[in-house]
Amino acid sequence: MDLKLKVWRQKNAKEKGKIVNYDAKGVSPDMSFLEMLDVVNEDLIVKGEDPIAFEHDCREGICGSCNIMINGEAHGPLPGVTTCQLHMRTFKDGDTIYLEPWRAKAFPVLKDLVVDRSGFDRIIQAGGFVSINTGGAPDANALPIPKKDADVAMDAATCIGCGACVASCKNASAMLFVSAKVSHLALLPQGQVEKKERVKNMVNAMDKEGFGNCTNQYECEAACPKEIKRDFIRVLNKEFILS
Repeated sequence: MDLKLKVWRQKNAKEKGKIVNYDAKGVSPDMSFLEMLDVVNEDLIVKGEDPIAFEHDCREGICGSCNIMINGEAHGPLPGVTTCQLHMRTFKDGDTIYLEPWRAKAFPVLKDLVVDRSGFDRIIQAGGFVSINTGGAPDANALPIPKKDADVAMDAATCIGCGACVASCKNASAMLFVSAKVSHLALLPQGQVEKKERVKNMVNAMDKEGFGNCTNQYECEAACPKEIKRDFIRVLNKEFILS
């Protein structure tokens, strides 16, 4: 496959960026999207040019760091996958592909396709944890939890904090991310002691970081690679009102 890439290049957070054209030739349809970028970067390095900066770690759809807007869609056109899980057979020979970073005030561009997502870290630090004494591991595991609650809590806990929800929302809202983090602890007995303070602290931290408000468009749910449900936003609103 031969492809044409239109990539956002930006040297640092202070300089203006622009779209630069690149050719990706001889791409195997079995390559992942990031492997394709590796091949393009190898060619750029041989030519003495600056490689395209993009973030990645596990390449298994777990870490959430491979955040790229591909043709205007977070992580690309396939539902329920991260960029590293997207394979080139999704595209056709001769296609033109646009690559851009997340677009959100709270996620400033650091370089090329890399953005600063540390705002999510600060939201977690504000309350996404439990600090009660649960005893040893056997004691904690012995706490009775209804299966229904455990299943829903696990669904919320699958959020990998990639930021696709923010990048896809017209308001750059982080409500889906925060609601997932609040909900999975609010449903478990270990999270009850700090329940009221947690939701207030995390929502306040979200607002302080400059994320937008939710207007129920639900593009966040559609873009989430872990298919986190919008129902958790309802849980967040309930917890916040009762706090």
